[in-house]
Amino acid sequence: MKLREWIPLEELDWELLSRNPNAIHLLEKNLDKVEWNWLSRNPNAIHILEQNLDKLGKVDWWILSCNPNAIHLLEKNLDKVSWWGLSCNPNAIHLLEKNLEKVSWSGLSRNPNAIHLLENNLDKLTTWVWLSENPNAIHILENNLDKITTEECWNALSLNPNAIHLLEKNWDKVFMEYWYGLYENPNAIHLLEKNLDKMTTRCWYELSRNPNAIHLLEKNLDKVSWYQLSRNPNAIHLLEKNLDKMTTRYGRDLSLNPNIFTYDYQAMKDRMFHGGIKEDLMKNRFHPQNIDKFNGWGFDACDEDE
Repeated sequence: MKLREWIPLEELDWELLSRNPNAIHLLEKNLDKVEWNWLSRNPNAIHILEQNLDKLGKVDWWILSCNPNAIHLLEKNLDKVSWWGLSCNPNAIHLLEKNLEKVSWSGLSRNPNAIHLLENNLDKLTTWVWLSENPNAIHILENNLDKITTEECWNALSLNPNAIHLLEKNWDKVFMEYWYGLYENPNAIHLLEKNLDKMTTRCWYELSRNPNAIHLLEKNLDKVSWYQLSRNPNAIHLLEKNLDKMTTRYGRDLSLNPNIFTYDYQAMKDRMFHGGIKEDLMKNRFHPQNIDKFNGWGFDACDEDE
C-alpha cells in the first residue's frame, strides 16, 4: 500500500505510524524511525518483530502480549510475557486455560473469547468495568445488572456495541454529557440522532471519531473536532476537502488512520508481470490436469475423440 498523494509524509508521526496496520511497507523501509513499543501493538508487523526480537524491551513484550497475531512468539517466550496482557489476548485462550493461576481476571474480563472461563469464575472479578465493555458478555451482564452500579461501569457499557438494548432500557441512567463511550459506539447512532440537542462540545469531540457517524458529522462540520476526525477511517474524504483545518497536531493523529494509505495498483501490476506471479499462474491454469476445466473457464477445449 502507499500513502495518499495529498498527505505529506513529513507531517506524520513515526511513533504512531508504527501502530498503523497499513503502514507496514513504509515501516519496513524506515526501521531506524520505528518505535518498537508501538510496533508491538501492530497486528500486521509480526514478521518485522520476529526479525528484531533483540530490540524488544520489557515494556515491548508487555504490549506484545496483547497482540492477537503474536501467539507463536509468546508461546516461545512465556518467561517474558505479561500475564495481564496475555489475559486480554483473544487468541491466547489455550495458554490461559493451562495457566489459570497466572491469569489476571480483570484483564480476562475484557477478552471476548474467555466467556466460558469468566462464567465459572465471576467471584474472582474485583471490578465489572472491563466486563461491561466485553461484547460477548451481554448475557452475563443482563443477569447481573445489580453489579453495574458505578458511573465507570455504565460508561464502559455505553461503549459496548452489543449493549444497545440494555442502554435503551436504562436510558434514565445515561448521562449524555459524561458517557463519552456512547459517542464512540458504532451501534448507538440512532440513539444519538434522537438527542442531538443534548450534545455538548465534548460530545461532538468524541463523536468525531465514530466511523458510523459520518452523515451526522458532514451536516455539522462546525461542531466536529478535526483532531478526533483525523483518526476516523471513514472520514478521509472530509479530511481531504478541509486541509486548511489540518495542523501539525492533527497530522500526529492522522498517522493512526489506516485509510491514509491506499492500494498501490502500479506496484501490484509490476509484481504480477515482473515478479513471477504471472508465469506461476499460467503454469497452474494451463497445466494438462486442468484441460477438462477449460470450457468452464471460457476456453475451447479439444474433445478426446478429435
